[in-house]
Amino acid sequence: MAWLILIAVLGLFAVVFVVIYNGLVRNRNRVDNSWAQVEVQLKRRYDLIPNLVETVKGYATHELETFERVTQARGGAEVAQGPAEQAQAENFPHPGTPTLCGGRGLPRVEGI
Repeated sequence: MAWLILIAVLGLFAVVFVVIYNGLVRNRNRVDNSWAQVEVQLKRRYDLIPNLVETVKGYATHELETFERVTQARGGAEVAQGPAEQAQAENFPHPGTPTLCGGRGLPRVEGI
């Protein structure tokens, strides 16, 4: 009878050990899976960096061109002599000159 109780207790310990071990393995697999997902997201971000750099370069070029055109227009308005020349200089874009807004001229702002 003592042997039967001893075998039952050892069996119970074995079952508890297996359950705890399986829980630890499951948690380790969850952690590994979570880190794998983090690595995938970081790789996706890393792969998008060249696209972002090219976009910024494009906008920087556009901003530089716009700044140069506005500076030329202001310079022309400052050196204009008399109201007629100043009015003509302020009518930016000049004929034959590319416009700031892609062919639409300067945007208008109307008061409320």
